[in-house]
Amino acid sequence: MMYYTCKYTPLEILAGFDVETQRLDPHPDTVDCANGCAHPNLCGFGKAIIETIHTQNIKEVILTDCCDVMRRIYDVLLTFEDLDFVYFLPLPHKGGKLEVDLYEQRIKDFIQAYQAYSHKTFDINKAIQAYLAQPEQPEREDPYIRLTGAHGGSLLLEKIKDTFPTVQVIDDTCSGNRYVEKEEVNADNFLHVYANHILNQRKPCMRMLHTKDRNKDEHPVGTIYHTMKFCDYYGFEYMNMKEDVNMPLLKIETDATPQSSGQLKTRLDAFAETLGVKKQQTRKVNTDQPIYIAGIDSGSTSTDAIIIDENANIIGRSIVATGIGATQSADKALQIALEDAHLSKDQLTNVVTTGYGRENIGKNTDSVTEITCHAKGAHYLHPETKTIIDIGGQDSKVIRIDEQGNVENFVMNDKCAAGTGRFLDAQARALNMSLEELSKTGLNWKNDITISSMCTVFAESEVISLVADNVAISDIIHGLNKSVASKTASLVHRIKGEPEFIMTGGVAQNAGVVQCLEQALNAKIYVDDSAQLCGAIGAALIGLEEIQ
Repeated sequence: MMYYTCKYTPLEILAGFDVETQRLDPHPDTVDCANGCAHPNLCGFGKAIIETIHTQNIKEVILTDCCDVMRRIYDVLLTFEDLDFVYFLPLPHKGGKLEVDLYEQRIKDFIQAYQAYSHKTFDINKAIQAYLAQPEQPEREDPYIRLTGAHGGSLLLEKIKDTFPTVQVIDDTCSGNRYVEKEEVNADNFLHVYANHILNQRKPCMRMLHTKDRNKDEHPVGTIYHTMKFCDYYGFEYMNMKEDVNMPLLKIETDATPQSSGQLKTRLDAFAETLGVKKQQTRKVNTDQPIYIAGIDSGSTSTDAIIIDENANIIGRSIVATGIGATQSADKALQIALEDAHLSKDQLTNVVTTGYGRENIGKNTDSVTEITCHAKGAHYLHPETKTIIDIGGQDSKVIRIDEQGNVENFVMNDKCAAGTGRFLDAQARALNMSLEELSKTGLNWKNDITISSMCTVFAESEVISLVADNVAISDIIHGLNKSVASKTASLVHRIKGEPEFIMTGGVAQNAGVVQCLEQALNAKIYVDDSAQLCGAIGAALIGLEEIQ
């Protein structure tokens, strides 16, 4: 079995040796081996390839320099003593006549190298048969979802298909959508024709120099753009694509491991809700009975519950700390909200859940992403809102909405906790203060200092050093607030957020962060007394829409 990574790999040539091929689709749990033998700035895909080859006893590999990372991987694989055959096939990055001639010669060099290694004879007729037997390029249905950018792999692709079960999903990533155009050939001209068509595939890799038509004639209902850290080529393309405000676009960054699945699911579900692909449920109810709806927001730090009546009046509320179990916290929050509303659970007409724990709490309830719920809740609290800034316990979101409170676009922070409630919580512990004390003390700063690191761990060390240098605590807290505001403002700019702004989530209670963010955005930010309950309010409002 010959393993490969790139769609420019001459697979049909290997068929001439009767060799089976399989594309590497790595998603290891860890990359311990790769971290020990490769450069730390290697992208997640590169590290995952090294880890997979090391742990799965792979013997034969062919690589092309579709990107510079593959050259680095090749250098590492040469040190693996248990590999029988590893070949690096240099890839011309243009498709002109000279490049085709060059690639044809390099294919011939590969044939000779594999013959010398395997002692097999190359059968050009079998290669031609494999070339002509390629499946046809599938037609793109209307509507369809397009996954493009850097290699995403089967795990990401399946998650997207699960999110959009009624819509065709097209894999246009660098390792997907391999189609080599076919024409009649013979043994004399096959290698030249084949080299030409493999270099000039319909969807060129971003490493190629003829990429201006990559997105030509594409009209998906939505585009999911996948990138990886240190992947510059696809980062550049995304920067250009996001300028088109009429293209529904979701950026996903992964590291080729199955981590952060909760945040990934939230992003995909919210994108589906934004596109209208994921339809709301409808429920029939007895209109002779009073209507009461519960919304529960299961967050990483707190679990919030809201009860509203049929006129969308809030009649019960609660905020409890999220414990070790989402279900127990949700039950507790709901019970307190019911007591506040003087109701019992059997009087509820509908319950909608949101937050990271939304699908693990309650039976026979609908779950909606916090993106959509915060949009509904923010519009309810402040109808003039155009941009929502939600800083929660473990992530930050900026959501742009229309005049009806529907999501137009959104962006979330990376999986790092920098700039979130967890970040401030860690610094409060380092200063031996409560979050409430942190908020009040930070307003009394005198000297404007800067915390240089946004990493939670490094920032904590920096705070401890500043305390040791007798820097005023209020000045240190102000520096932390500025750091959070700076990172959040960058999210606002990415999404082209505009006033009026509303801030939701637990960090909205921190007046120092709000002030710093107002300065960074040069705009007033509205903070409602119920800001922390915004997600639960939105969930309850959606529950009310389901029965009306």
